[in-house]
Amino acid sequence: MSDLTSRSGTRLARRLTHLYVGLALYGASSALLVRAGLGLEPWGVLHQGLAERTGISIGVVSIIVGAVVLLLWIPIRQRPGLGTVSNVFAVGIAMDGTLALVPDVHGLGAQIPVTAAGIVLNGVATGLYISARFGPGPRDGLMTGLNRLTGRSIRLVRTALEVAVVVTGFLLGGSLGVGTVLYALAIGPLAQFFLRLFDLPAPGSRTVAVAGRTPREAILPR
Repeated sequence: MSDLTSRSGTRLARRLTHLYVGLALYGASSALLVRAGLGLEPWGVLHQGLAERTGISIGVVSIIVGAVVLLLWIPIRQRPGLGTVSNVFAVGIAMDGTLALVPDVHGLGAQIPVTAAGIVLNGVATGLYISARFGPGPRDGLMTGLNRLTGRSIRLVRTALEVAVVVTGFLLGGSLGVGTVLYALAIGPLAQFFLRLFDLPAPGSRTVAVAGRTPREAILPR
């Protein structure tokens, strides 16, 4: 019994480590895309646009948007988990912290590798965060809730949400560019790779559980 309890405690510690390291890296990766200046991930475009209009830091805007999106879970009857609530705060805090340490990048010779590093780091963060299995981020929960409520496919709901977010963010002054396109093309394969790499199979399982998840479950931590 004590051995089983010890293994269970160790696995929980690993899950928590994956969760919070993943969230911190997600915020850091978003900050790198901001500093590179070649375009942000879809929700980052909205956050930056709102930050430009309000004068609030982009990390705090991310927290506010996450909290508002979480409130939208109520009418669609989604239930948050530890990862959901942690996502609201941890990503924004890590983002502002990284922006305070990393200066702006100038010239394509520096902008391109920083953009690439931000995208790859985002994939690493995604694999860590989702492998912890503590619940989806607020934005992904909205997506899956709308999928369940409307009967539309995950792909259609996600595309519609992200197009609306990108267009709104761009109109507000958010950064849309080649980095946004590269992110859209690369994040899927990167996320799948790092999900397999960081997966924590259930005790006694010989298979990689995350790799076999359905599209509904294998969602990105926005």
